[in-house]
Amino acid sequence: MPVPRRARSATALSGLSIVIGIALWQALATQVSGFILPAPWSVLSSLADPGFLARLLPAFGNFLLSVLVGFAISLAVAVPLGVMLGRSERLRRMFEPGITAIYAIPPVAFVPFLVVWFGLFFQARVALVVLMTVFDVLLVVIAGARDLRPGLIDVGRSFGASRAARLRLIVLPALAPFLLAGLRVGIARAINGAITAELFFAAVNLGRLIKRASQNFDTATVLSVVLLVSVLGLFTQWLIGWIERRFMPWHARS
Repeated sequence: MPVPRRARSATALSGLSIVIGIALWQALATQVSGFILPAPWSVLSSLADPGFLARLLPAFGNFLLSVLVGFAISLAVAVPLGVMLGRSERLRRMFEPGITAIYAIPPVAFVPFLVVWFGLFFQARVALVVLMTVFDVLLVVIAGARDLRPGLIDVGRSFGASRAARLRLIVLPALAPFLLAGLRVGIARAINGAITAELFFAAVNLGRLIKRASQNFDTATVLSVVLLVSVLGLFTQWLIGWIERRFMPWHARS
């Protein structure tokens, strides 16, 4: 199946932006010491080092596990709760002040409580990921549920559709663009939360690599880990965009 011209143009522009970014990085690196800002080649050399890769890959796998588990819990909580609050004006008015108040608190402020409740390891990291993602997704889903036109529900009711059928055939398809928006925001926050947890709690996985490299003033290794996390973020956004183009071509932003 040929790639549409507009899609090829978007891909070319994305690639051009990356090339420009690397060129600017290289230009800045030549103006300062490699100790302050290592050149792109130095960072890539660190990533290609077999000894470093042997430590990086297991650490990245464990890091990714905490991202996926925490984000899955957030979706399991935020999506049904958001639909319920968005479709019920009474429930929304009852719970929205509390949700807004908690959302305004920086998640890292809960770190001391998470240490007491969950310890310093996997459970605590997952809990912080949940805290940093669940409210973002919840607010987007609430907005989507409130945006649903009452006429659509009335049509389903007039054809005798049950409540479950209206939810499956009307509400969830209408919510799909908002769910994708929640996924875009939430997965980025999940990655952010996981790396924050590995730096704030016990230094493990990527957090340990960053801390050890910082203690040795190895900025190239630090940037290599940061670059890997950035690539993960780009890949997840590309994957969500692909899902959007594949299953909702009418809504795709291409």
